[in-house]
Amino acid sequence: MIFRQILHPQTGCASYIFGCTGKAKLAVVDPHIEHIGDYLEVARQANSPIVAIFDTHVQADHISGAPQLAATTHAPVYLHKSAQVKFPFTPVTDGDVIELGNDYVRILHTPGHSSDSISLVVGDRVRTETPWMVFTGDTLFVGDVGRPDLHGDANTGVFAGQLYDSLFNKLLKLDDIVEVYPSHFAGSICGRAMSGKPSSTIGFERRFNPALQHDNREEFIAFVQQNQTPPPPEFATIRQKNIEAQIGETT
Repeated sequence: MIFRQILHPQTGCASYIFGCTGKAKLAVVDPHIEHIGDYLEVARQANSPIVAIFDTHVQADHISGAPQLAATTHAPVYLHKSAQVKFPFTPVTDGDVIELGNDYVRILHTPGHSSDSISLVVGDRVRTETPWMVFTGDTLFVGDVGRPDLHGDANTGVFAGQLYDSLFNKLLKLDDIVEVYPSHFAGSICGRAMSGKPSSTIGFERRFNPALQHDNREEFIAFVQQNQTPPPPEFATIRQKNIEAQIGETT
């Protein structure tokens, strides 16, 4: 397996390219429109094509590069089946597995930040069937969890409850050794207190992430609603652009 983390410090965004060079199958997670060239260059150097593109949810803080990357590589775009985008995509649901040569991607539906949020559990069968890493989107950050308030005050408690279930009943069921790669790090306003370190492990977050110390559901729901700054008005505009995007668009 190869693995590359592509960071966009201006807005604290993280995207990824990884996959099996032995069978020449690479995937990109949460592509950013300004880094299309970076993903293509990694694929060129690895002599392996990009055959899968994942958005962990319809992004609200940056323009997704998924439609343009799909037009360039002819790879399918994978989103949760509930995503309401206008371009063609391959719908996934909880438990689906996408094969990447010797590697695999198992889908976890992890709503809470948004109803279409997914996390991607990844393993390399050359080494072991045991999961190696998980791309957690905006569900679990290093030092924080996703904000549940992007859908209006009336829905915040409902989404906070979904976030609790996604974290404690799904992600925290993974082994402590599993590496955590979120879609954002410090500099993003998709959370409240993200670390500047853009990766972690399930075990470290289980022990030291403040939100995960509230394992009582009602306490957690109350905690994640505290001290949230209002979402920027451009979030709604960017999300709508990502919904309405067409394959091949550059903006």
